[in-house]
Amino acid sequence: MPICLGQKTVFVALHLAVILIGIPSNIFFLFVSYRLIRQKNELGVYLFNLALSDLLFITCLPVWVRVTLYDEWPYGKTMCVICVFLLFTNFYTSAMLLSCIAVDRYLAIVHPLKFCTFRKRKTAVSVSIAAWIFTVIFNAMTVHPDSIYDEQYSICLDLFPLPPAQKLVNIARFVVGFLIPALVVGFCYWRICSDVKRNQTLVSMERRHVFRLLGSILLTLYLCFGPVHIMMVLRVFLEDCPYPNWLFLGYKVSVFLAMLNCLADPLLYCFMSRTGQASASNVLLILRRMWKKESFHQHFLLYSPE
Repeated sequence: MPICLGQKTVFVALHLAVILIGIPSNIFFLFVSYRLIRQKNELGVYLFNLALSDLLFITCLPVWVRVTLYDEWPYGKTMCVICVFLLFTNFYTSAMLLSCIAVDRYLAIVHPLKFCTFRKRKTAVSVSIAAWIFTVIFNAMTVHPDSIYDEQYSICLDLFPLPPAQKLVNIARFVVGFLIPALVVGFCYWRICSDVKRNQTLVSMERRHVFRLLGSILLTLYLCFGPVHIMMVLRVFLEDCPYPNWLFLGYKVSVFLAMLNCLADPLLYCFMSRTGQASASNVLLILRRMWKKESFHQHFLLYSPE
């Protein structure tokens, strides 16, 4: 079901903005999280994997821009499967890693001594690997070529109406990819907020940092991944309604909101936690020194006598 020219222009512009902003910000995010890992901070492991997942997904965004422009998929079934696989890999690795960060903060604040062995860099590496493996297996079970690609009309993913098998897949994605992570993050946020309010030893600034970090995780998960999974379920039950255009457009908008996760990760976690702010400032300082050193070297070569 094609969209009108005005809507198409908006979607293309927004996709290009995600590409132009997402690539440099996530590369910078990789450097910041790598410095956290070198400091033996387990949070850096989860942040590094978030940035890696976002960059892998952004590499296939130009393909979706071209498809939005011309309302067709010219790359064949194999490329369709690869791009859809990367799309949902980003969705679910991000959701799982956000849940891991929330659980890590929950253990650090609510049970600081009881579960300290689980808050180590090696454990974070193992959990991140497990998240990638689970996501790949889940996508391998749910991304069926015949359910996402229409060879007759050259359509990838945006099949309308949904094939019968895809309806069950949409429900499974809602439960596994959104509902469970949302409940985990919501529980951690509630318990952490309750504990922080009771803990009189924390100063007001520390409390604000805790609430800000957990609130950003909650907002990212609910705002980026909530709408697209809710629209998946609505498509299962409401596609037979007399006027389904609003449903299809709402689904397209919700997919784009999920793509904004690629921008939310570096902005929220680098600049809304004290550790992220400190590491980001250190990386910027190092880059600035390198730039000054290179500029001085070029200036010296330019004006030095032969």
